[in-house]
Amino acid sequence: MSGETETPTRGRRLFVLLPLLVFLGLAGLFLWQLLSGRDVSEVPSALIGLPAPQTNLPALEGSNLPGLDSRAFAGKVTLVNVFASWCAPCREEHPVLLALSQDKRFTMAALNYKDRPENARRFLGDLGNPFQAIGVDEAGRTAIDWGVYGVPETFVIGKDGRIAYKHVGPLTAEAARDLLLPQIDKALAAPG
Repeated sequence: MSGETETPTRGRRLFVLLPLLVFLGLAGLFLWQLLSGRDVSEVPSALIGLPAPQTNLPALEGSNLPGLDSRAFAGKVTLVNVFASWCAPCREEHPVLLALSQDKRFTMAALNYKDRPENARRFLGDLGNPFQAIGVDEAGRTAIDWGVYGVPETFVIGKDGRIAYKHVGPLTAEAARDLLLPQIDKALAAPG
């Protein structure tokens, strides 16, 4: 070799800079999201404004309540909560659901997700039952129709049978007051 240093070709320089360019692009995107003021924890639902999925789930055995039947939504505002006894956040949100159940302007129904009936009955027996109907979704297929990401999730169904709002995650007293109840009020004020 004659002591000449090999200069990188343009392609090699681009290859070396590519990871840096990708990183800077992603960093810019994340910064834009952060500064946009949009709540990044909010998971939008493609079902908002659409009719609630046709549902006819069997009742929770031994609950003495009807199952979850979407035909029962007609003409009234209904809150549908997706819960399971094995779900720790469901236990955390349960006092909020009990408090909401005192409001007789709407109906509260439940979709019991991938749970054993005896465990669901024990859960509600220990913590109290805020629901007027409980449908059992042992295989989790109905939850897929509803677009459920995980438990707990809560839906507001308007008098017209359409999904008006979806809350992902456990309801806190603040979330119920600031997010859920305004959506319920809006659904109650809408024509049925």
